[in-house]
Amino acid sequence: MNWSVRLEDVGHRYRAGGPWVLRGVDLELSSGALLRIEGGNGSGKSTLLRLLAGIDAPAAGRLRGRPPARGYVPERFPAALPLTALGYLTHLGRVRGLSRRAAVREGAGWLERFGAERYAGTRMRELSKGSSQKVAVAQALMGRPGLLVLDEAWTGLGQPARAVLDAVVRERVAEGGAVAFADHDPARLAGTGHATVRVVDGRVAPGGAGELDGTGTPGGEGEQDGAGRGVRAALTRIEALGAPGSRMPAGLPPNAPRHLAPDGVLTLTVPAADSDTVLRTLLAARPGWHIRSLRESVPHPAPDPEDRPAPAPRPGEEGDAR
Repeated sequence: MNWSVRLEDVGHRYRAGGPWVLRGVDLELSSGALLRIEGGNGSGKSTLLRLLAGIDAPAAGRLRGRPPARGYVPERFPAALPLTALGYLTHLGRVRGLSRRAAVREGAGWLERFGAERYAGTRMRELSKGSSQKVAVAQALMGRPGLLVLDEAWTGLGQPARAVLDAVVRERVAEGGAVAFADHDPARLAGTGHATVRVVDGRVAPGGAGELDGTGTPGGEGEQDGAGRGVRAALTRIEALGAPGSRMPAGLPPNAPRHLAPDGVLTLTVPAADSDTVLRTLLAARPGWHIRSLRESVPHPAPDPEDRPAPAPRPGEEGDAR
């Protein structure tokens, strides 16, 4: 069955009167299509994916035509659940209309395909990051949804599981489903003929349009808060794993604090606006680096000279009128 998701002048903000995360988005995604969504941290990329998946509703404009069956892998999957891996997948399958027997069979099949079948009876909160990410991907695939939305779904997976997910995406598109995805690896799903759009400052443009400057805003002078004051750039702490004895990868920001342990664990802190570039550098290296975690700090207003208290008057300089 052919269908098409259409976003018409869509805007979104997370509270009334709050800042607009997306504005004026016009986009169409049809069955059998593969769409890559690019954008820096805080650009609105994840919000656009959430709208496509039906997790959020637009605050402005219209969104029409989503298929009833949709699968979604969030950027951060809530893995601390009181269910076993197979129990969770079975539950999701039942929610999507499968019989219990069919849900158990399909859930077990996905665990096996991603190399996690031995964890079928393990409680979710006891799984490693990599294993819980395999379950995160498997739950989105239950019932073979018409629309699959993947927000950095490859992060946390080992190389074999990444290759499996690449193959699954190609299969879904070949079967007439549609996939929208974001990933830090610029080579992800290369050669598939996918369309690309880029989210820049809450606006959507064809891929490659609107280069970001070092502040994460298009051609700007740096971020500002509502009062027009400078805002300190948010920082991202990245932890990556290479082979024991690996050397520091080339191409990292020269002044970024970093530490490479003998066991191959690399930790570095970079401005959030540079994190996509750094992740691409790590993933494109040969041999590549496995991204273990990303943590962002919350930006705080930079000190404003006008907010500083006036210096205390010197003795004899009280300045009172006489």
